Amino acid sequence: MFELIDQKKKELDALRPFPPAVAARLREFYLVEWTHHSTALEGNTLTLMETRVVLEGITVGGKTLREHLEIIDHKDAIEYVEEYVHEDIPLTETFIRDVHRLVLKSTFPDAAGRYRTGNVVIAGSKHRPPEGFQVPALMKNLVEDFNTRWSTKHPVERAAWLHWKLTHIHPFVDGNGRTARLLMNFIFMREGYPPVVFKKEERERYLTSLEEASVTGNMMSFLELVRDALLTSLETFLSVARSS
Repeated sequence: MFELIDQKKKELDALRPFPPAVAARLREFYLVEWTHHSTALEGNTLTLMETRVVLEGITVGGKTLREHLEIIDHKDAIEYVEEYVHEDIPLTETFIRDVHRLVLKSTFPDAAGRYRTGNVVIAGSKHRPPEGFQVPALMKNLVEDFNTRWSTKHPVERAAWLHWKLTHIHPFVDGNGRTARLLMNFIFMREGYPPVVFKKEERERYLTSLEEASVTGNMMSFLELVRDALLTSLETFLSVARSS
């Protein structure tokens, strides 16, 4: 399932280190794309170009303050993740909560970085997240499982499982999806892969595959989605790197 992924990764590694101008272009590309689509999946109505403008510090007329703040907070969360990509540190609850804190710091500061204590429901989903009192123990187990039982799996499996498991537990009142995607890409980037972007146009496939994994325990559809998105990212990075 991952043969083509491994092949593309080797091709990309052979082109490293990228010239500074190429590295800067790629970073700007994924910063805008990742931020736009990740926030759009949660209902943000800023277009791709408007997202880029907001990231440059310009206000877009006709859009809410919340939408602007979501974009800025997501960028800050990406930059925080980038700081730790090259650090040889295990995944921790503190790191997860810090990423979430940045995601919600301006729009929902009282809940930023805090596990929920009450129960939640997910609109349109048959999955019922665990009760609030179970969250601390479940998050502790998530981190332990990821750093032990899942440590020898292929990076695609590890990143996909971490994303799914976090959304399955739904440990926060809000911002679970954005946090899960940030953590998934933290794993990919730490392993030398480009970040994955789930396009807003694929929202139905994304939600359906997560729903299937949560309700039936079968992660195959979500794993295939992650694989396909990673292949797209690898091909984009290869195209830019080869043209330099």
